[in-house]
Amino acid sequence: MLNRFLALSVLSLLVACAPKRIPGTEIDDTPDTREILKVMELYRAALEARDAEAIKALLTKDFREDAGTPSDPEDDLTAANVGPYLENLFKALQSPKVELDVRRVQLGEDVAAAIYYWKASWRMPGLNPKPQRESELEQMVLRREGGTWKIVSGI
Repeated sequence: MLNRFLALSVLSLLVACAPKRIPGTEIDDTPDTREILKVMELYRAALEARDAEAIKALLTKDFREDAGTPSDPEDDLTAANVGPYLENLFKALQSPKVELDVRRVQLGEDVAAAIYYWKASWRMPGLNPKPQRESELEQMVLRREGGTWKIVSGI
């Protein structure tokens, strides 16, 4: 009887000490991770709404994307040119649907990295009559600025 009581006591302590997780994920449930997930959801919704201004509002002043070509700055996106780029892209894009599956959030002092898998589908009648699909594992880097999390890269 004593052994059973001790085993239950140890198990209860282990469960009580385990970090809380956001339901359906392995992500620690903290105010910062919830805020980061909220920013990512706002980004996803803005993509579907084709709202370049809403996306720009989520970015840091020094936002930068190298488009996978670090040695070629010609195709880089920055806070200065991302708005016109997105507006032109969204004019040609129809019916975008985006899913973000955030796998992990790594928190630092005022910086975070979110590893996510995204699936997107859309139509671009000017290029191809068939619906387009793409999916990929990505990393979004965010930084806390003025008490809110903003995207540094990874869109």
